[in-house]
Amino acid sequence: MIMSELLDEAIGKVQNGQCAFCRFITANDTGKNGSHQAGFYIPKCAALLLFDTPGKKGENKDKYVKVNWQNDFTTESRFVYYGQGSRNEYRITRFGKNFPFFEEDNVGDLLILVKESEEYYSGFVLHTDRDIDDFFSFFNLSPDMTNQLIDTSRPAEDVEGELESLMAECILSCDDFPETARMAEAARGIYNRVCHVSPGDICRNPDLNLLKWIDTEYSLFRKLEEKFYAPVYRNPFPNCQELIKFSNMILNRRKSRAGKSLEHHLAAVFTAADLKYERQATTEDNKRPDFLFPDGKAYHDFSFPADDLVFLGVKTTCKDRWRQVLNEADRIETKYLFTLQQGISRNQLLEMKHEHLKLVVPASYRNSFAEEFRPDIETLSSFIAMVKEKQGNMLSFHTFN
Repeated sequence: MIMSELLDEAIGKVQNGQCAFCRFITANDTGKNGSHQAGFYIPKCAALLLFDTPGKKGENKDKYVKVNWQNDFTTESRFVYYGQGSRNEYRITRFGKNFPFFEEDNVGDLLILVKESEEYYSGFVLHTDRDIDDFFSFFNLSPDMTNQLIDTSRPAEDVEGELESLMAECILSCDDFPETARMAEAARGIYNRVCHVSPGDICRNPDLNLLKWIDTEYSLFRKLEEKFYAPVYRNPFPNCQELIKFSNMILNRRKSRAGKSLEHHLAAVFTAADLKYERQATTEDNKRPDFLFPDGKAYHDFSFPADDLVFLGVKTTCKDRWRQVLNEADRIETKYLFTLQQGISRNQLLEMKHEHLKLVVPASYRNSFAEEFRPDIETLSSFIAMVKEKQGNMLSFHTFN
């Protein structure tokens, strides 16, 4: 895997820093949604990135630091905790008038902040889908694991109790890495068993359960990596080339799994919802959409109403890649794209609307998009309801028989 120079620098700083944090930049951060908030909001779970001790309600506190951005320029910035009155939040402010990352096009970029000392920090903003995905793959993160401190340790430490026990049983039974479909199925089985999730529960809150499955799978995968890779990396490598080869093998496996994992979990949701669908059905020019509802047979039957066909593409991040799905099903005018992207610029959202593309995101992610566009963004739950209504209207059609 060839990394961009900026991505390589960001990864190195995160690995060597005292602690690090990442999150997607939202319209609220840039002020492009009419908000008058100043600077970047930092959640309370990442307070130790800014201060040695958390802020106390009823008191404000601040400190001034240097932040070197993109290994290019430095700002004299202010870390502040607002604890007086009704406020209870942390922010980073004072970036200067010409700070380049508060523009409309920065919505959806990945902000990374690394503490190198008490008074010196490094900051990075990753713009492309490839850099963002590769950063996630390197640290084995899912997009749902942003807006918190980055755990750079190899084993996952955030899973407790019965989840931990069932994961250990699963790992003990594995002689090698399971294929991606089996890995996703195992993660769902572990989470559903511990949390007593039935098919009906999946349908009642598909947005939440999808994210929980993803988080469980990431934790399980990290533990499998520790089992199979620890005996290798604990011994010296004979030369640099072998070290690079080993590192690339790990990263490529992570990327391959992450790329398919989301599709597998979505398929499980659609099956639980009793939707009729086909994965990778063939359309024009041998294109293979991620999901077609109800199926490829109906798509190629021109007596089947085009309005009752539904296309869904799947991209974990989509700042650059959303255009790839536009020509994958010519019969269907409005395309849907499921993503874990948190926030996209107004310009791109307007372009998506012009191209008849609608986003589908987990319900908790909708607020990361500019308010004016939220009514056009589907949640997983509302998307399922829409497809179910279309399929209910077509029960008499012969492809359902």
